[in-house]
Amino acid sequence: MGRRSRGSEADVERRRRRVLRRVIDEGAVPIAALAEGLQVSTMTVHRDLANLESRRLLEKRRGMAVALTAVTLETATRFREYQQTEAKEAFAEFLVRQVAPGDTVLMDCGSTLFPLARRLGRIERLTVVTNSLRVASLIGAADAPGTEVIMLGGGYRPDFEACAGTETLRHLSRIRATIAFSSPTAVDRARLFHPVQEWADLKEAMREAAGRSALAVDHTKFGRTATHGYGDASGYDLVVTDTATPEEEIAAIERLGVPVHVVAPAGTAAAGEDTGRDTDTD
Repeated sequence: MGRRSRGSEADVERRRRRVLRRVIDEGAVPIAALAEGLQVSTMTVHRDLANLESRRLLEKRRGMAVALTAVTLETATRFREYQQTEAKEAFAEFLVRQVAPGDTVLMDCGSTLFPLARRLGRIERLTVVTNSLRVASLIGAADAPGTEVIMLGGGYRPDFEACAGTETLRHLSRIRATIAFSSPTAVDRARLFHPVQEWADLKEAMREAAGRSALAVDHTKFGRTATHGYGDASGYDLVVTDTATPEEEIAAIERLGVPVHVVAPAGTAAAGEDTGRDTDTD
């Protein structure tokens, strides 16, 4: 059987996801077995493993790919950051218009929000409160005049690159924000889920700590569940998603009275068009 070509960047990321999934599921997999299962060369697998190891998602040992015990596909920020990048950029372009100079902004550690953090770093006099080291560094690197970043402390989880737990919730209870931005791991008929209880609790508390709250979620997260539910979309003032999200999932949110704004990621047929479903002004 002939070997497949390396393919596009998206194809490469999908293959790496398959590699990581198998390594996580089996704990350790011979490199030769990965190459055989994917019908690619061992050199291609070595390149994939080197990339995944550089993102601290697994370990590459002599002839083997070995899982890191703390990492899952659902929690690994270093992997999720490179997924659905066009949708995340489109979300950020829309959501940044919800923020004004002088606002206090709450942000969770979802990689969906990283492009938004880069844009918020250019707005003056913001106070940004987050549990995410990555969000804090992205905003701090921009160094907008008068902008302050406050880290929510607590137990640190390297797979999330963020803090959560009792201390984090205690600190958050003393915060009142203008707006909170969050992204769920899974959404099923407007119900929200996360695989880790501490993070489900934190996302719920962030929503309650802000005058307004917005949820950013791409189409790949719909129709899925995880172990811990934390209510539904009715607690949010706005949901932003992309054009590939199933209509029935959007309708379930809208039935709760929550406006849904649909954006067209770059490269899609609708890119550049106004596909927003909500009638509210920005």
